[in-house]
Amino acid sequence: MFNSIRGKITEKNPDSVYIFSGGIEWDIAVPPTDISRLPRIGEEGRIFTWLYHREDQMKLYGFADEERRATFLELLRVEGIGPKGALKILGGIGQEELENALETEDVARLEAVPGLGKKTAQKMILALKGKLVRAKAVTESPYGDLVEALAGMGYDRKAAIEALAQAEKELPPLVSGAEKEKSLFKEAIVYLSSGS
Repeated sequence: MFNSIRGKITEKNPDSVYIFSGGIEWDIAVPPTDISRLPRIGEEGRIFTWLYHREDQMKLYGFADEERRATFLELLRVEGIGPKGALKILGGIGQEELENALETEDVARLEAVPGLGKKTAQKMILALKGKLVRAKAVTESPYGDLVEALAGMGYDRKAAIEALAQAEKELPPLVSGAEKEKSLFKEAIVYLSSGS
């Protein structure tokens, strides 16, 4: 629905940012680690967003870049972690440090994050070890949207990136734009389905 909002930063709070765009001032919940990376008040900035919507509540969450948003979404997949918890985790540990803690299974470092207990830290390691590194590859991949579409169909993100790269090698050089995207998507599904 919303990918990002670009506008003038009008206020920064400990856990939220106000950004004025298109005649609307948006109140966006942002991790403190990301707030410090955004432009100063009065300057123009871009916040990558995710909308949380339930019957009784709507809340917009924001991040300094796509990688942080991808990490937030991966955290939501861990049992027992909701949007508030994921935001708190991201506010208590930097991206690189979080990735290292998960890859090295450093429960003690994860437990040092405010509000994160041993059981949840262990669940995070089980659920996310190796995945944030792949999420980073997706955000740096030229096929970001296609990778997400394939992941939404149940394919592994890393395999989707490889399939799209393979499909691009086989495309005629004159194919471009929307036609190229459509062909890549179709060929990647064929490639992934065949288990090549």
